Amino acid sequence: MARDVEQAGRKQAHLKRETVVQAALNLLNDVGLEGLTMRRLADHLGVQVAALYWHFKNKQELLNAMADAMIADWGRDLPDDEDWAHRLQAGVQDLRRCLLAYRDGARVLADTYVAEENTLRCAEILCEILVQSGCPPASIFNAGWTMLYYVIGLTIEEQAFHTSVDSAYQRILAAALPSPQYPMLSMFQPYLENYDFDARFNYGLNLIIEGLRQESNKSMKEDGSAEQ
Repeated sequence: MARDVEQAGRKQAHLKRETVVQAALNLLNDVGLEGLTMRRLADHLGVQVAALYWHFKNKQELLNAMADAMIADWGRDLPDDEDWAHRLQAGVQDLRRCLLAYRDGARVLADTYVAEENTLRCAEILCEILVQSGCPPASIFNAGWTMLYYVIGLTIEEQAFHTSVDSAYQRILAAALPSPQYPMLSMFQPYLENYDFDARFNYGLNLIIEGLRQESNKSMKEDGSAEQ
């Protein structure tokens, strides 16, 4: 027993926090969020569970670190563009890319409230872009959350949409539509069968940005009138 503790201590001393986080992300891709446990991660690393608790008090702390690591490269290659709307669009699309890079990535981010280096850096960049819109501070704050919730929500749906779900949904639609009982749904049946998540995402994103642009224009007009 003493020998096991001594060996665990040596491995713990050499086990870096970054190594644990990267191993957890790799395991996430293999087993998904439901299958990710501290014990399974310890087995994956070849250490005792106690070695993980040296760095993270519980699984939630580990998930927080994983969420922060998932967006480590976000915002580093945004276009150097004077058009805030173009930069905002590119940034939000890139956030989706970061989440899609990991199995259940959006669920991991949704389950965390992180104030770490990467999340704070990303929030700072997003605020800087939104400030350029000229909207009032309250609108900027709410717009930032709207963007985040939109990305997380749609990406969770996209990542949960497996082939088996696709096939079952197709059978249900084929049996139910077209039908005089559902004339509106029947009209849109071709669109219901289209699972282009890129198109869905970009359409919704453009609607949000256009609404923000309208508010920006309104705010600038009001500021101009006040100065006269």
